[in-house]
Amino acid sequence: MNDAVRLTFSGNTVQLRILEPADAPALIDAAADGQLWNLKVTVVPGRSTIDGYIASALRGYEEGHVIPFVVIARDSGRIVGSTRFWKIDSANRKLEIGHTWLSQSAQRTAANTEAKYLMLRHAFEVMQTVRVQFTTDELNEKSRAAILRIGAKQEGIVRHERIMPDGRKRNSVRFSIIDTEWPDVKNQLEKKLARRTSSPDATI
Repeated sequence: MNDAVRLTFSGNTVQLRILEPADAPALIDAAADGQLWNLKVTVVPGRSTIDGYIASALRGYEEGHVIPFVVIARDSGRIVGSTRFWKIDSANRKLEIGHTWLSQSAQRTAANTEAKYLMLRHAFEVMQTVRVQFTTDELNEKSRAAILRIGAKQEGIVRHERIMPDGRKRNSVRFSIIDTEWPDVKNQLEKKLARRTSSPDATI
């Protein structure tokens, strides 16, 4: 995974680079935009959990099954969220994109679409994956809609897939994009991003 330390993905709106321990204060500031740590349908770090959040991500990175990123707004240079490749299975050439969250002010902008596009392009065209999956809380309607908008297909609901911090037994919805679908998904994402560039007020 040594090559991953140099991974940087750049688009018109966002840049993704590998998460570092020194990013903790900026991530807390990003999560404070909307007080995202209070959300019940996802896990976003706050001051009391940021150290464990980063340590877990970097442990997975060292073990080779996680590549964690910070999401940086290119216009301001500020960190506005985080995302990662995880459940990386090199033998079966598959992985999951997840642990994604964005500051409230970056939501419903081009940031999420472009970040997903950059990651999917790297997964399918560089890592040569045959499957990229996404998993979200059954109750998280915004996340479910966002995953469908990028072109993933819903596969089903995994019951009691994980225990949330408040003890709730979460049902998760599983989505995926496979390699034969990527050319069409890529084309649609590029059209969405082009519309955003030509009309900055558009929501994608």
